[in-house]
Amino acid sequence: MKHLAAFEDAVKEIRDEGRYRVFIDLKRHRGKFPRASARHLDGSEQEVVVWCSNDYLGMGQDPDVIETMKEAVDAFGAGSGGTRNISGTTRYHVDLEKELASLHGKEAALLFTSGYVSNDATLSTLAKIMPNVIIYSDALNHASMIEGIKRAQCAKRVFRHNDVGHLRALMENDPADAPKVIAFESVYSMDGDVAPMKEICDLAEEFDAITYLDEVHAVGMYGITGAGIAERDGVMDRITICEGTLAKAFGVMGGYIAADAIIIDAIRSMAPGFIFSTSTCPVLAAGSLTSIRKLRGEFGVELRKVHQEKAELLRQKMIAARLPVMMADTHIVPLHVGDPERCKALSDTLLFDFGIYVQPINYPTVPKGGERLRFTPSPHHTEAMMDELVSALVAIWAQLGLERTAA
Repeated sequence: MKHLAAFEDAVKEIRDEGRYRVFIDLKRHRGKFPRASARHLDGSEQEVVVWCSNDYLGMGQDPDVIETMKEAVDAFGAGSGGTRNISGTTRYHVDLEKELASLHGKEAALLFTSGYVSNDATLSTLAKIMPNVIIYSDALNHASMIEGIKRAQCAKRVFRHNDVGHLRALMENDPADAPKVIAFESVYSMDGDVAPMKEICDLAEEFDAITYLDEVHAVGMYGITGAGIAERDGVMDRITICEGTLAKAFGVMGGYIAADAIIIDAIRSMAPGFIFSTSTCPVLAAGSLTSIRKLRGEFGVELRKVHQEKAELLRQKMIAARLPVMMADTHIVPLHVGDPERCKALSDTLLFDFGIYVQPINYPTVPKGGERLRFTPSPHHTEAMMDELVSALVAIWAQLGLERTAA
């Protein structure tokens, strides 16, 4: 069929650039995170240590979360039964939204099927609610935010990453009476750096703008109750709309926003991505609720402390080995490679020769030339695992002729 040629050409171009992605078939071992089994194309299985999971705290393996989900299946069954407007609202959905609103110090919250959908649906709907709105977006915002802003079909301004001076210049150049939204993230997941949140909030107040904060890589992991960087930095009350995920630190699946009740009501009533989507399965809502409640208490305080210590320990071991660590003070530890083919070769050799699983991060997730391995140490990674990882990296680095940092 001649029309298939276009698809073949598209895949060939990706392969030729060295950024074709291969999914690894993983079977996680309950209660033994980060250990798993990888099944290869020939059917063989290999025991591996996972270093790139976004289940940052291992809550997807937490016994209380798992038990709650089993109870929810027994009580409610598997699916939700429809959209929230028709028959897809259960007690778990209602209780989870109340918990999320409380977590972020807001009046209300709204569940979506994923963090991608929550960003896309909310940002694209803001333009319907606020005619002539201008959205100011950080240059490194997630693809879901970029897509939502595109679909809003409103005026947009892209400011240089974390550059408050550039943001100010853009805002000063626009009409003072135009509605304004500043959209940014707290922790940027590929570099591991943090937004200058207080300064952005200052600008928002000065220019009477709404703040839209994506906390997906921070909820559960920062702040005294795990509400994120906004809680840690004491600016939660200055954030208009806080968006988060249930799929990373909370270990389950889904997305949400939290804000004033009238904002939530408007998005609930007008966002197609919410109105026409089947609601999150009750079992997922139940597991998320248990996870959030555990992480808001002393259990979460201790787990977050250990998590940060493990991330810093891995970072220091890589620095001592003269590996090109991209410096940050968060739980994300990226290692710069700068070449897609060698990045994949690193990943493949780590997997097949050492039983270490970390996926290569290539374009379009990062800019060309910014290829890297992105490590996410959890509280459950041991120092012995770290030593094995660093030793393997040093060996493969030399084998591939990659440069190390100065002594």
